[in-house]
Parts: sequence; C-alpha cells; structure tokens
Amino acid sequence: MGAIVAHLGPNGTNAETAALAYAKWLHQKTEEQSCLRPYPSIAQSIRAVAEGQTHLAVVPVENSLEGSVTMTLDTLWQLDALQIRHALVLPIVHALLSCAENLTDIRTVYSHPQALAQCQGWLDRFLPWVQVIPTNSTTDAIGNLAQEKTAAAISSQRAAQLYNVPILACPINDNPDNCTRFWVLSQKSDLEALNLAEDRRSATHTSLAFSVPANMPGALAKPLLVIANRGINLSRIESRPTKRSLGEYLFFIDIEADANQPFVQAAIAELSSYTETLKIFGTYSILPI
Repeated sequence: MGAIVAHLGPNGTNAETAALAYAKWLHQKTEEQSCLRPYPSIAQSIRAVAEGQTHLAVVPVENSLEGSVTMTLDTLWQLDALQIRHALVLPIVHALLSCAENLTDIRTVYSHPQALAQCQGWLDRFLPWVQVIPTNSTTDAIGNLAQEKTAAAISSQRAAQLYNVPILACPINDNPDNCTRFWVLSQKSDLEALNLAEDRRSATHTSLAFSVPANMPGALAKPLLVIANRGINLSRIESRPTKRSLGEYLFFIDIEADANQPFVQAAIAELSSYTETLKIFGTYSILPI
C-alpha cells in the first residue's frame, strides 16, 4: 500500500503540485502509488500526519519573495511527533483567473496571503482599485468566479485548467525567480515503514528550533557561536514569538550539515546547555525535482 500524502487543498494549489512531484519521486523509489489527500489549511494537513490520518504531509515553509510560512513553523513547534524527511523547491508562477471580460471589470481579487503579497506590485500597477481578500488557499475562491463576474483569483495555470476558468494575465508575480521550499513531514516512527531509511545517508541539511532561558545580552549569540565555532554553515534563521510574553522568541534555524555526523551531534549537545527548549525537526536532503 502506498503512502497517503496530506497537502493544502482544494485541488490545484501549489502545495498539491509539490505533493504530486514528491509522489512521483516516491513511486520511483518504492514502486508504490501514493494517494493525495487535501486539507483546508496548512495546520490541518500537518496535524493529519501527527494524528495518523496520513503518512506524510507536503507543506510550504519558505518563499523566496515573502520569506517564511509562519503557520508551518508554529504548528511544527507545537508537535513533537513529526520529523522532516525531505525538502523540495518548486518554481511558482501566478496567474490572474477570472470570468470577467477584461481587467477594468474586476472589483475583487481573492487568494492566499502569500500569493497576494507575491503579486502586490502587479496589483498596484494594473488593478489599484480592487478589494483584496485573503483566503485559505490559492484555489478556495475559484469555484465562485463563474457567478461573481467582477471577481478574480490569483492561482496557477494548472488550477485554471482544472476548474476551466479563463486566465486574464500570466505571469503576474513581481519577481520571475519566485520559488517556494516545501518540507515533507512524517511521524518519526514511519521512516522504515515508507522504505526510505537508506535515503537518509545523503542528508545535507538539518532544521532545528530553540528558545533561550532569558532575554539578556548574549542569549542568542551563545547558541550561534556553538555552530560558528565548529565551521557549520547557518543557511537560515527566523524568529517567532513564543506566544507566552511580549519580547520572548523562538528561533528557527537551518544548518548545512547532517545531524548524524559526530561533530554536529557534539554541537547539538552543547546547544542544549545554552537553550531552554531545543527541538530537532529533522536532517534531510533537498530533492532534485
């Protein structure tokens, strides 16, 4: 039986496209067909794995224009049973979908907040008068476009084909090099069950997060020096509020190293002495998809 893969739905989202690409890679590795299962939000797709409803979840974590997807980071911090298995990077091309005759007829534009932000410059230039309304995904509002003739949705060309909705403009993202990194998550106990244990030998990245004991000088510098002093490259750092008190933060970092290597394990052991809570989300490779 193949893996059940959760992703942000409905059909046609970029998360589904990433899940399809991963399912194709998984089929090449295991010769098993995966089943994709859409969920209404990123958090729900992550929790589906934690609760055993699915084997995997493919979720966005970072966009090259708008930065981190905070819902992914916040949800993963709350759940201890999950681990990153792989990462993949997907080029993102946004299109304006509408049943309107032309751009001047449009009064409302719907899409996911990340997509809206990635197209903000285009919207300001060509549709400065429209009302922008955020939705849970890039395809949430497409089903209503046939009835709402003055509305448009920012989504993908694939979504336009799936829902048979005309494309008024494409591409509309502000930067042509727009891309999103996705994480593939599973329960920590599911690695062998998915026949992926041998793939761990090629891990190139490790993601972790920590909180510091107190808001004082050097509280963040000490953990970062542990990494720097061992010659480990820090490729990303992101702060998120702890949601306990104003001014308290969690720090999410990516390092370009395999956590199974002895020198990285030594760094992680030392990190624990300078952090309040330390979580290792996984060591993994970035798939060439």
